[in-house]
Amino acid sequence: MEKALAHIDWSAMTPELILVTAAALLIVLELLLPDETSRDWLGWLALLAVVGAGTYVAVHFGAATVDLLQGSYRTDPVAQSFKLVLLGGTALILLLSLSGGNREGIRARGEYYFLLLAAVLGASVMTSSADLVTLFVGLELLSISSYILAGIRKQRTDANEAAWKYVVLGGVSSAFILYGMSFVYGLTGSTNLFVVQQRIVEAYQTGYAPFVLLSLFLMMLGFGFKIAAAPFHMWAPDVYQGSPTSVTAFLAVVSKTAAFALVTRVVLVVYLQLIQLRVWEEIITPLLLVIAGASMIVGNAVALRQTNVKRLMAYSGIAQAGYVLVPLASLGMTLFESTLFYLLAYLLMTVGVFAVIMVVERDAEHGEFSAFAGLYRRSPLVALTMTLLVLSLAGIPVTAGFFGKFYLLINAIATQHFWIAAVMVVTTVVSYFYYFEFIRQMYFRPAPKGNPLAIPIGTAIVIGIGVIGTVGLGLFPNAVLHALGQLKWVEVLSVPQAPPGP
Repeated sequence: MEKALAHIDWSAMTPELILVTAAALLIVLELLLPDETSRDWLGWLALLAVVGAGTYVAVHFGAATVDLLQGSYRTDPVAQSFKLVLLGGTALILLLSLSGGNREGIRARGEYYFLLLAAVLGASVMTSSADLVTLFVGLELLSISSYILAGIRKQRTDANEAAWKYVVLGGVSSAFILYGMSFVYGLTGSTNLFVVQQRIVEAYQTGYAPFVLLSLFLMMLGFGFKIAAAPFHMWAPDVYQGSPTSVTAFLAVVSKTAAFALVTRVVLVVYLQLIQLRVWEEIITPLLLVIAGASMIVGNAVALRQTNVKRLMAYSGIAQAGYVLVPLASLGMTLFESTLFYLLAYLLMTVGVFAVIMVVERDAEHGEFSAFAGLYRRSPLVALTMTLLVLSLAGIPVTAGFFGKFYLLINAIATQHFWIAAVMVVTTVVSYFYYFEFIRQMYFRPAPKGNPLAIPIGTAIVIGIGVIGTVGLGLFPNAVLHALGQLKWVEVLSVPQAPPGP
């Protein structure tokens, strides 16, 4: 056993080792520090760990695929790309928390930073997992940390309600995923994704087709909750509204990106071989497209009636989940490139929007749309940056959001799924109405206050990165797409050279 461990290339797990070491250090320091000592420097320590892990991934981006721990852990192009998005998003949210978190009523600062590290550690494990067990462990580490983060302001009723709903519905969804995984294990005798990939076709052809499909449906029920796709989205508005804004931003970008990594890896690796039996075309594609279409329609339609900006962002996120599902459902030629480009664009514009929401909400002491009234007259630069960010979310040319949706749309058209392409276009037009409500409030409503907004330097940096990234991706989308196009995506689906045993 010791000999086997000695031959493992642990350097491939450096990002996770940095995160787990930092999380352990944080919890020890939190226990040792006197109660009256400020915990903000723990946040800087957490930020340093996330930046260190992200730097390692960036330096080794594009490196050859490495399989560890008998094939249960893999660093391939998908894992590296998703990790960059996850760690980049977490770094921005930590910076946002350091500059504005004290004013959000988060008293347990040490626990807050530890939980963020634990959550992104779980997300990072999920992106590299090639085994159902490690996938589920990573998922639960992310989920449990997120439940606590949602209710970390335990003195507030809305936070308790958000955490309670999140725990109950999240637990149910995890049970569905685990139940589906148990069927997969029973049918194939293995939890390794690549062994399952080789055996699932045989199970389907030897009289177990109903159980193969049942495993898929059960897992899709759970996955639908994790990515907040309709009709499994009901938790999102209440959790988004009741959580601190920095936590809401984390759930919107990091947690959702990790969930998409989970869905992509499980659905593609486990069930892709069924394409030769036409099961993918006849069952899996329609199932995913229906969920995608329902998410776009429900998210955009219900968002029209929202007056609270965080609830609106929750419904906007539901709609965005529908858009991102389209390449996976249609198996478009640019599945990975277009999905990751959109998730990167969504990260930049959404974190920027939540940074603005945080300062506006704190100044107005409420989160209704009216908090943005007259913002252009009080803080013209903030209003202009918010305008750019919401225009990008709406998909207006020339922004990152426009090209993100355009590339997703190309996948639908190229694979001749014209009805979902029509739904994408129509719901995008519908979204203009509620995104433009921000603009109406900022430019055409009288300001209740005359003083400009006070923006902490850390929040200003986050907003600046969001705007620069959104505009940069809009002006030079080919630079990112070219880099993504150079990666060997086929390795994601290929069986390791030394297949793991049962």
